[in-house]
Amino acid sequence: MSVSSAAPTGILARVADDIASLPADQWDACAGPANPFVSHGFLSAMEESGSVGPGTGWKSLPIIIEDKAGKIAACLPSYLKSHSQGEYIFDQQWAHAYENAGGQYYPKIQIAAPFSPVPGPRLLLRDASLAVPLLRAAEQLAENNGVSSVHATFISEDQLDHFREAGWMIRTDSQFHWRNDGYESFDDFLSALSSRKRKAVRRERSKAQEAVDIIHLSGDDIQPHHWDSFWEFYQDTGMRKWGQPYLTRSAFDLLQQKMANKLLLIFAMQDGAPVAGALNIIGTETLYGRYWGCTHNIPFLHFEICYYQAIDAAIARGLKTVEAGAQGSHKLARGYQPVPTWSAHYIVDPGFRQAIAHYLDRERQAVAADIEFLADMGPFKKSV
Repeated sequence: MSVSSAAPTGILARVADDIASLPADQWDACAGPANPFVSHGFLSAMEESGSVGPGTGWKSLPIIIEDKAGKIAACLPSYLKSHSQGEYIFDQQWAHAYENAGGQYYPKIQIAAPFSPVPGPRLLLRDASLAVPLLRAAEQLAENNGVSSVHATFISEDQLDHFREAGWMIRTDSQFHWRNDGYESFDDFLSALSSRKRKAVRRERSKAQEAVDIIHLSGDDIQPHHWDSFWEFYQDTGMRKWGQPYLTRSAFDLLQQKMANKLLLIFAMQDGAPVAGALNIIGTETLYGRYWGCTHNIPFLHFEICYYQAIDAAIARGLKTVEAGAQGSHKLARGYQPVPTWSAHYIVDPGFRQAIAHYLDRERQAVAADIEFLADMGPFKKSV
């Protein structure tokens, strides 16, 4: 695929073969340290493990702009997609509508952290003035190659104005995040809940903890046999949720090699053997819960391992937020509050773009009303 000059005149963008072939220090200088999912380590692990690449429907298509010295000044983690799987922002109805009208929706270009419904920067910028030119390059790449659309999913709020300036359409959705309001312990957090909800959480934790021992592993403490156990959990969950797991076994080994100090495995143990586990990734301010699985059905263990232990870990590390993945209104009763998430979309066909714009206007209103309703239903004490 080709892309040439991007507005304004004189700024050139190009498509690299993949992220793994680009200098890690230059990529990470643009990405910044806060969000591990746009780091060179995470994204190159997806490529090198075969989780992204031939046969997956994800073709790596990073767009970069270089400075006069030939160093990366701005970049996009972008992919040519032949389906809409592994994105967690659902556009299959758009695809059906466009194809029913005689168009071809796939392939499309996806700007994302693969398989990760994690808000974060999508425009990776060492030079902020290159934000819109980078988006113009993505638009031109689509138009030059007969691609229907470009989609940037789970955009951090502070980058929305760049997409608006470029004229992209903004879509709103929601997730449930836990916020650390200066809590010194889990009991301190519980004191903020209503009495009934506080008792329910304590009962769930007690039931789960009486059945298992729980351990936290990070960095070099995570050994290959731990990943073997977690792979078994991940496969079970992946086959039930998606039909087949998105990540390969080697993805976990590569993540260990490239970013071990950012990984937190939480295991439930019985008789010295893991029976359930959750993988979390540690950012500078946020703990990101990613994958969970089990071989034993133990009441409330999912809540304990994925939500309550994550809160414990965040408080211990002084982190501001726990993000426990996409969807899940059951998180509300466990102290996770509804928050908006955003994506941005560029549709090449003017008629289709207008139809999508009308749809998004209605959807935004519905999402805002849903967030407001759920926030009122939360477990926290009501202000008098």
